[in-house]
Amino acid sequence: MAFRPDHELHRRRFGRNLGLGLVLVAFVAIVFGLTVVKVTNGDPMQGFDHSLRPEMTGKAGQ
Repeated sequence: MAFRPDHELHRRRFGRNLGLGLVLVAFVAIVFGLTVVKVTNGDPMQGFDHSLRPEMTGKAGQ
């Protein structure tokens, strides 16, 4: 049983899917890179938990 050649519509659809896949991979790589840079920066990361901490006022060392 021989395969029939692909229709022109399938070739165009494959090209669009490939382009979208590459864009998504690039987006994931950018987000991953930014995450790695932020984590390895060494700055203490604190979430906003609706409570006042001395570090937030700028008078922590006084």
